Amino acid sequence: MDSLSARTIIGRAAISSPALLPPQCLKFSVSFRSAAAPFLGRSAGARSAGVGRISCAAVSVSTPVGGTDAAVSSAAAAVASKPTVLVSEKLGEAGLEVLRGFANVNCEYNLSQEELCAKISLCDALIVRSGTKVSREVFEAAKGRLKVVGRAGVGIDNVDLQAATEFGCLVVNAPTANTVAAAEHGIALMSAMARNVAQADASMKAGKWQRNKFVGVSLVGKTLAVLGFGKVGSEVARRAKGLGMHVITHDPYAPADRARAIGVELVSFDEAIATSDFISLHMPLTPTTAKIFNDETFAKVKKGVRIVNVARGGVIDEDALVRALDNGTVAQAALDVFTEEPPHKDSPLVQHPNVTVTPHLGASTVEAQEGVAIEIAEAVVGALNGELAATAVNAPMVPAEVLSELAPYVVLAEKLGRLAVQLVAGRSGIKGVKISYASARNPDDLDTRILRAMVTKGIVEPVSSVFVNLVNADFTAKQRGLRITEERHFLHGGNPADGAPLESIQVHLSHVESRFASALSDSGEVRVEGRVKDGIPHLTHVGSFAVDVSLEGNLILCRQVDQPGMIGRVGNILGDDNVNVNYMSVGRIGHGQQAIMAIGVDEEPSKDTLSKIGDVPAIQEFVFLKL
Repeated sequence: MDSLSARTIIGRAAISSPALLPPQCLKFSVSFRSAAAPFLGRSAGARSAGVGRISCAAVSVSTPVGGTDAAVSSAAAAVASKPTVLVSEKLGEAGLEVLRGFANVNCEYNLSQEELCAKISLCDALIVRSGTKVSREVFEAAKGRLKVVGRAGVGIDNVDLQAATEFGCLVVNAPTANTVAAAEHGIALMSAMARNVAQADASMKAGKWQRNKFVGVSLVGKTLAVLGFGKVGSEVARRAKGLGMHVITHDPYAPADRARAIGVELVSFDEAIATSDFISLHMPLTPTTAKIFNDETFAKVKKGVRIVNVARGGVIDEDALVRALDNGTVAQAALDVFTEEPPHKDSPLVQHPNVTVTPHLGASTVEAQEGVAIEIAEAVVGALNGELAATAVNAPMVPAEVLSELAPYVVLAEKLGRLAVQLVAGRSGIKGVKISYASARNPDDLDTRILRAMVTKGIVEPVSSVFVNLVNADFTAKQRGLRITEERHFLHGGNPADGAPLESIQVHLSHVESRFASALSDSGEVRVEGRVKDGIPHLTHVGSFAVDVSLEGNLILCRQVDQPGMIGRVGNILGDDNVNVNYMSVGRIGHGQQAIMAIGVDEEPSKDTLSKIGDVPAIQEFVFLKL
């Protein structure tokens, strides 16, 4: 039977595309189980009694016929035939109604970790907000029964994704329902900040009348920089345009035509912060964006700028913001999110007279709460039915034999994506991605979906809060306007029976500007190529230059004049900073001409060290890349 098109009927449930679901979800059509958890997993009774083979999709149980016994038995069977969903934090009634139509719903709030672990083995799904920590211990305590965790909201910092994947548990979130609410709150904070609404309110309630003290500034005619042009950022831009503001934006994935359609100008990060009167943050919290607003960034902003943050607290270095407020670099700030929530009551930032604060209210409207409740309930019900949710944030388990063979290529694919996106200049919007595979195998014998997903993961995740996997890779790419194509080059003369599944992987990004001009191929695309050698991913081409460097740690690429002593000179600069070089390779056009030096380093060099490398006369350009 074709596993990609088969529909396995179990009772009333249909599981679509079972080949993409966790292994335990594939056993249900052939394994006898108690009716307590149909099509979700084996019940406690089935685990203790063993598994029996059956040839039909339903199991009949003999019960007394007639009278109350029959009615009670029928009712009990109906309850037992439904999955159980535990809701551990308040969820809107509309969402609960969706769940009750499909499952037994148990709402128990404010559970401790111990209480959650004690209950979870009786549950097929768990729905949380941000207050419940779904740790590895929770998945272990579930003993394989927990099939879905639903996060009613966007961020999933409180869910151990690695553990969820290891235990075959799908994690879904609700990323769209609170978009308008968050955008409206951002505009509300900006307006309240500009007109000193909170401070004037507090003054009047203290019995004062201080009209002259709270003179504000107008929004009309001012420049607003929207940093992060996703769903919320674009909605803020629309509303700000309606207020008569000039709106600019920075987002490495925002297509220029989408920005133009709203009347927004796409600019670099440095230009955005240097020219704006107001800055509204809508970027995810990733290793790339953590504390991106620090002392160095504040030194580049327009003096007297006003900052709004309804995204993630960690993108701002809060101590640096206090310093910027104190010295007048930043005139005011309006914050809905904080690095630690709730912040300490004596926080200098919260208590600062030029700061307006709210307790993470971005999604706190009646409409948004109901929308989130319905969205997460429908996602959980769909997942329990075996449907592949577009909002899934972790991957189903990969068959061991496939993972074993492709494991080093999976790592290679993600790292090539990460390298490629870091080589793109900030102003460029990525649209076209081409992945080329060279292999001696017949194309029908090589499933590249997971490799395509990992390239997408490498390109998207460094600047996004989205977790990309086999389930949501194509959806994620489409949402961000990435057109991904694949090419397979058959290597004649190779022996697919003896050789590796792939000879090489190339990633091309078209119609972009590059931070490192040498990464551009003859056709003007950012191009990187890699191979697996002895189980280790290697970078083998950058643009038109051949290199050979292990993709471990981090990477420095230098374009230089080919001359003696360059390797030693750069190595000494790194050594003086206690940066260990784990691999080095030089690819050149010809003797005494241009060359590319690729240096693998274990640590991240300091800015001063990188500056010294750039000051070497023979080095024409260089770039530091995080892997």
